Amino acid sequence: MKLWLVRHAQPLIDAGVCYGATDVAADTDATVAAAQALVQQLPVGMVMRVSSLQRCEQLAYAVQGLRPDLSYEIDTRLAEMNFGCWEGQRWDAISPEAYDAWTADFAGHRFGGQESVAEFMGRVARVWDEFQCQKRDSIWITHAG
Repeated sequence: MKLWLVRHAQPLIDAGVCYGATDVAADTDATVAAAQALVQQLPVGMVMRVSSLQRCEQLAYAVQGLRPDLSYEIDTRLAEMNFGCWEGQRWDAISPEAYDAWTADFAGHRFGGQESVAEFMGRVARVWDEFQCQKRDSIWITHAG
């Protein structure tokens, strides 16, 4: 069994901004180009699992438009990590003390009361476990995280 991991196209947000769970769109032209390249590689009839964030759904929709045999299902567990109070901030504007707090407890630190790396990894692991039980090829359209 094979798992295809595909990242969304370039999001429409300034470079250097933390945008994990922030629901920003992706560049339309880049999304179309990615879909065109991807559809040439995928076997017939696969079901795509797709993050609930619009930048991923845009790509799934574009793929399905080119290949109607490929359906998709939204799976909120594949959404990017929620960086809480860091969302929308420039990475270089986040204080060294805030970075230190994260690295001191990398797995357990919660950004402004939001999600920790361990919680993020746990929800993605549940999708992974389901994939392994299904014993069939799958494609996930998701994030770099």
